[in-house]
Amino acid sequence: MLSQTQRRQLLRIARESIEAVLDGRAPHLEDSAVDEELRRPAGAFVTLTKHDELRGCIGSIQAVAPLHRAVSMSAVNAAFRDPRFFPLDKREYPEIEIEISVMGPIEPVGSIDEIVTGRDGLIISRGHQAGLLLPQVASEYGWTREEFLEHTCRKAGLPPNAWRERGTKIEKFSAEVFGEKDT
Repeated sequence: MLSQTQRRQLLRIARESIEAVLDGRAPHLEDSAVDEELRRPAGAFVTLTKHDELRGCIGSIQAVAPLHRAVSMSAVNAAFRDPRFFPLDKREYPEIEIEISVMGPIEPVGSIDEIVTGRDGLIISRGHQAGLLLPQVASEYGWTREEFLEHTCRKAGLPPNAWRERGTKIEKFSAEVFGEKDT
């Protein structure tokens, strides 16, 4: 678990990284400015909302960079590279709220009874198709376990009931989720 100070620091890094790009600069991150916990490799997603509506969400489930750098990259990608949205502009910037999900380990699911909505995120894959939904998504929409599985299949471009079929891989993960609303 991250401390409140570490959470605030990551939220500030995300916001300052977006602001830097809006100002035509590269985000400036100094490893020495963060503690050892924030320098450890970790996967992270950054979700942007505007008036409680999704405005961008991108990240990495795998630990591809130190946590503070993963947050910076994910924030920039969510703001400017989410293919579902136009890039964020300066007028919108003050209206966005930032939420960060620090990823836990990925575990195979042997039985759907192991999945707890609100606690677990899901990854469903078959062949080259894969979809991921963060743990908080099921809670936000009030989905049952089966609805969560169906929506994750849809995100992967698979039929809603593909989770029931042989050859479909189901994995779960936890995440530490916090946002500007929380701090």
